[in-house]
Amino acid sequence: MPQRPIAPGFDPRMHEALHRLDLRIVRRLEGLLHGEHLGLRSGPGSEPAEARAYQPGEDDVRLMDWSVTARTTVPHVRDLVADRELESWTLLDLSASMDFGTALEPKREVAIGALAAVTVLTQRVGDRFGAHFLHRGRIRRWPARSGKAALLSLLSTVAAAPEGDTAEARGATLADALDDMARTRSRRGLRVVISDFLDTPPEAASAESPAPWERALRSMATRHQVLAVEVLDPRELDLPDIGLVTMQDPESGRAREVRLTQRVRRDYQWAAQAQRAAVQAALRRCGVPHLTLRTDRDWIADMARFVIEQRRTAHRLARHTPAVPR
Repeated sequence: MPQRPIAPGFDPRMHEALHRLDLRIVRRLEGLLHGEHLGLRSGPGSEPAEARAYQPGEDDVRLMDWSVTARTTVPHVRDLVADRELESWTLLDLSASMDFGTALEPKREVAIGALAAVTVLTQRVGDRFGAHFLHRGRIRRWPARSGKAALLSLLSTVAAAPEGDTAEARGATLADALDDMARTRSRRGLRVVISDFLDTPPEAASAESPAPWERALRSMATRHQVLAVEVLDPRELDLPDIGLVTMQDPESGRAREVRLTQRVRRDYQWAAQAQRAAVQAALRRCGVPHLTLRTDRDWIADMARFVIEQRRTAHRLARHTPAVPR
């Protein structure tokens, strides 16, 4: 018997993929991405978290965990986790360049998978998630909701969005979308930006020539926890030796024939590397963690490794950060 759609326009295969995502990511890495609501505001929370060794002169003795201290004979304190709900917003770039793909799946599908994975990883009971889409030169908003039904509705909306066209070249940019999110979503929380960042010029590797979206992202990072997810295809980094080809700019629609000589391929590879270096430098200046997902790799495994490393980094910082005076 054929499987019934979960929602109008929703592909049942996407629901199966989401179910596998639950098994492959959430069961192994639940709660690792955002750290159980820590870090959004200063001050203690109200729910006990894990115990750790007491740091003299840094930790409050009122947080001493006497039961763990008695068992280990080493002083331990127990951190507190804020019981406020978390509000997460994702900016998903659905511009025409995201429809490109020459490997296992197009960049758009990887980006939608990243949206689902981040949402599943970060939501808890009562937590809400929403999204902004940059599509066909316009900024579209999906209201913040909670629960798996809301996630399936969000994914069905994204999956039903038609591919971009050349009209977007005269519309909103990634910088505009970041400004719009910062202006309309002021409540502190998690912000995720999923894009290929192809509008970043190579000159942005220098602080004297910042990327067009850099100011908006840096401003957002001062108030929220921000994660940048860059989606790449291997043909954006290197070209095959196949002779004469017709190339088309997905953003403007312009096309021209190019003979892929050894020199052209070398120049293209150099320009692509310079552009990627500019993206990395701009994100580093913004102080934003950077996750790269490729269409020719297992992006779920890449995300899992990134999440584990972020968790380890958070623990190292927590051990070496002095306590805030009360």
